[in-house]
Amino acid sequence: MEIDPISSTQMGSPASQKDAKALQFIEEMTRNADSVQQNVLAQILTRNAETEYLKGFSLDGATDRETFKSEVPIVTYEDLQPLIQRIANGDRSPILSSHPISEFLTSSGTSAGERKLMPTIKEELDRRQLLYSLLMPVMNLYVKGLDKGKALYFLFIKSETRTPGGLVARPVLTSYYKSDHFKTRPYDPYNVYTSPNEAILCPDSFQSMYAQMLCGLYEREQVLRVGAVFASGLLRAIRFLQLNWQQLTHDIRTGSLNPKVTDVSIRECMTRILRPDPDLADFIARECGKDNWERIITRIWPNTKYLEVIVTGAMAQYIPTLDYYSGGLPKACTMYASSECYFGLNLNPMCNPSEVSYTIMPNMAYFEFLPHQPNSPGVPVQPIDLANVEIGKEYELVITTYAGLYRIDSDKTDEAELQAAIDNASQLLREFNTSVVEYTSYADTKTIPGHYVIYWELLAKDSANLASKEVLDQCCLAMEESLNSVYRQCRVADNSIGPLEIRVVKNGTFEELMDYAISRGASINQYKVPRCVSFTPIMELLDSRVVSTHFSPSLPHWVPERRC
Repeated sequence: MEIDPISSTQMGSPASQKDAKALQFIEEMTRNADSVQQNVLAQILTRNAETEYLKGFSLDGATDRETFKSEVPIVTYEDLQPLIQRIANGDRSPILSSHPISEFLTSSGTSAGERKLMPTIKEELDRRQLLYSLLMPVMNLYVKGLDKGKALYFLFIKSETRTPGGLVARPVLTSYYKSDHFKTRPYDPYNVYTSPNEAILCPDSFQSMYAQMLCGLYEREQVLRVGAVFASGLLRAIRFLQLNWQQLTHDIRTGSLNPKVTDVSIRECMTRILRPDPDLADFIARECGKDNWERIITRIWPNTKYLEVIVTGAMAQYIPTLDYYSGGLPKACTMYASSECYFGLNLNPMCNPSEVSYTIMPNMAYFEFLPHQPNSPGVPVQPIDLANVEIGKEYELVITTYAGLYRIDSDKTDEAELQAAIDNASQLLREFNTSVVEYTSYADTKTIPGHYVIYWELLAKDSANLASKEVLDQCCLAMEESLNSVYRQCRVADNSIGPLEIRVVKNGTFEELMDYAISRGASINQYKVPRCVSFTPIMELLDSRVVSTHFSPSLPHWVPERRC
C-alpha cells in the first residue's frame, strides 16, 4: 500500500479537463494524507459521539487520535456481531451510527460459513462513486483512445434478502449496480459498456451472462477492454462461451433470442440489439469450434488493449490461464475494496501483476496499520497511522468507517503460504505444458496421523505430453518443501502429520463448485474459491470428481534449530 502522491514524470497528460481535476484531487488527498486522516477521524467521532457504542468509552467528546486509540479497543467482526444483529433485528436506536443504517452489505462469510453483515449508510454510496470516478482518469494516462470504443465487462447482481428488521442485505456490488449512481450515470465516452443495464441487473446468472456475452459478440470490433471483478469471473465467462457458443451463434445468425432467456426487461432491450448477421455467426462458430482456445479473447475481440480484473492475492493463480486465453494481454488491477470499506486505487494500473500496489485514499475512512510480526507471536504491537507506514514492511489493516465500524481488524489469512507452495510445485508441470488452474485444501483427520489433501484442477495444453504419476508425486513433495518449518518438523521429527496428498479432479469441477455456492446464495461478482474446505456437500462433490491421487514419496527437508 502506498501513500505517495502522483508523480508526473511517470505518466502521460490528462485526457480532459475533467480528468485533470480528478488527478488533482488524488494529488491533494495523498500529499496531505495525515491531515486528511485527522479530519476524517474527527468527523466520525463528532457525528457518532452519542451512539451507544462510543458512549461506552471515556472519550468525553475528544476527537483526537491519541484519546481514540487509548480508549477504544481494536475489535473483530465477531466482537461487534451482537450489536449488528440488534440492528438487523429492527433496533433503530443509534447503536453504532448516528445516521440511519440504510442496508447491510454481505461479505463472503466467516470460517463457520455464516455471511457477515456490514452496516452502511446512504452517504457511503457517494464515497464509493467518488473512488470509481477516479479510475478512468488514471487509466487514461497509460492507455490512449479508450473513448473510441467500449468495455466488455461481465457484471452481475445477486438477489437480495431482508433481515428480520426489514433492512436489505446484499453484496456491495449489487448495492452499487442497483443504485441511481450506476443506473442513471451520465454518459461518459470513456465508460461505455457493451452490456445494457437490463442484462447486468437481471438476478438470474445464466440469463444475465447470456445476454452480456451476446452483446459483446455483436460488438466484437468495438471492444477495447475486457473484464470482470475477479480473474475467476472472467474465466467463468470464457467457460460459458465454450459451453454456449453454438446457441449464441444461432441467435446471431437468425437475429432471435434464446428462449431460455425469459426476463422481460432483457428480451425488450435485446430487440434493439439483435439482428441477423450470418457472417459474424460463421466467424464465431469457426473460432469457437477449434480445439485450440489459446488467444481466444484476442481472436474474438481483436482490438482489446488490456484485461481489467483483480489478479492479486488469491487471484494470482489465474494469471497463466488468463495469459493463455488472451495471448498475454496486460492485466489491470484498478482498485482495492471490500464490503467493509473502499480503500484506494492503483496509480500504475498497467504494471506487472507482481508489482501491483494500491494507494490508500485517506478520505475514505480512518486507517490504522498493525505491524505484522510473524516471528514474535503474542508480543503486543501498537498500530501506526497511514502517514507513518514504512516501505517494505507488512501490516494488518484496521479501519474505522463513517457507518460505525470502529477499529475493526481485517481477517488474517495464511493463503499466501499455500499459494506459494502451489506455485513452486507447479513449476514441475511446465515442461508438460500443464498448469494448476484451480485448487483448494482439506485437513484429513480420519487418517492416523492426519494429513493435508490438496485438490488440483489442471489445464493440460498438450494431450500428447501429460505429466506422469511420478511427476505429480514429486509435486506433493515440492509443496511440502515449500511449507513452514513447523509443518516440516511435524512431518519429519514428530511424525504427527502424514504425507501430503494431491487429488486431481476432472476439468470443470471448480465450475460446479461455484455453481453450488451460487445456488446457496453466493454472489458471482464476489465469489472466491474457498482455499480450505470442510463442508460435507462440498467434500462429496470434490471427491466424486477425483481422477487420480498422489502422495509425497519422501520426507521434506528439515533440521533442528541450533540453540545457544
